[in-house]
Amino acid sequence: MKEKKRLYDLDWFRVIAILAVYLHHIGMPFNGDTFHIMNTDSSKLLDDIMVFFEQFRLPLLFLISGSGTIYAFSKRTWRQFLKERSIRLIIPLIFGVLFIVPPQTYYEHIASYGSYLDVYKSGAFETNHLWFIENLFVYSVILIPLILFLKSPKSDSVMRFLDSISAKKYGILLWVLPLVIITILLKQAYPSDSKAITNLSSTFYYGFFLVAGMLFATSSTSWTHLKAYWKFNAIAFILSTVIFYGYYLLPNAYIAPYLSINARWNVWYLVCELVSWTLITTVLGYGQIWFHKKSRFLQKCNEAIYPFYILHQTIIVILGYYIIQLELPIVAKIAILLITSFPVIILIYRLLIYPFKIPRLLFGMKRK
Repeated sequence: MKEKKRLYDLDWFRVIAILAVYLHHIGMPFNGDTFHIMNTDSSKLLDDIMVFFEQFRLPLLFLISGSGTIYAFSKRTWRQFLKERSIRLIIPLIFGVLFIVPPQTYYEHIASYGSYLDVYKSGAFETNHLWFIENLFVYSVILIPLILFLKSPKSDSVMRFLDSISAKKYGILLWVLPLVIITILLKQAYPSDSKAITNLSSTFYYGFFLVAGMLFATSSTSWTHLKAYWKFNAIAFILSTVIFYGYYLLPNAYIAPYLSINARWNVWYLVCELVSWTLITTVLGYGQIWFHKKSRFLQKCNEAIYPFYILHQTIIVILGYYIIQLELPIVAKIAILLITSFPVIILIYRLLIYPFKIPRLLFGMKRK
């Protein structure tokens, strides 16, 4: 496989997507959903905003990871690729499950534990937010045959077909159809929102974006078409957003007499997938115009963002546990959590991870 030229817009979007995950978790204690720590009061407005951003922050991250997989594979054999993925994914995952995640478990069930060590005595080890790393490794292993296929001349006819579709203004928009079909069909058997790899509705949903990223990176013209038609995709995104919120805010009593609960969920999956796909195709095209340049700042951010991701939720839970007990409005608590958690994460990264060889390995960083 010919070595790919680095796309700096993808580096920018990787950083932006993980910062979006961070901001999402900042809001989780206050939106009335379920999280490790929950504020006494919740904000319906915050929940209405967050449900929108849930539709594309992780799909964008998986798509970028799929493209990155192709670029990583272009410089390695499959054995070298598997070794590299094991070092950068499995080691941080094991370390994270043993040392990064347990504080979240402790603060979530603090009334049940006599001390922090009781977390280890109970054997309550979870992946929590590190499910992304776990799933990405599983995808990477399972999809090696697909990557080898894309690497070989056998894929030429398939890629020509996809390129012919994406050459049309509405072509890339049509890619959303298999995503909608996959989601609706699998949700019948796997309705859970669990991110476990065994929950096939979730696994195939995020897997679609990962494979889409691989196909975009393999294609000779798809990136060009994303750039050429970004305005069309932006219009599609705006219309999808209107439809999304129109359906989300529509009182259930208005449509219940006409659609079964199953049909209403299927319509929900449709509008969610439209928002996800049109936003991602828009930013991938727009990024080629404004985010395509290399910079020293981007290099530093791209290096730090993986440790940042591993650390962020634990810091949010620890600090948030004490902040939610303050007698303050929700807005003030969110602001305090934001301005305290971010510098703490950065300080841990700069002082304890970045300078040293072993912490860099444990947090999935490359050697200096």
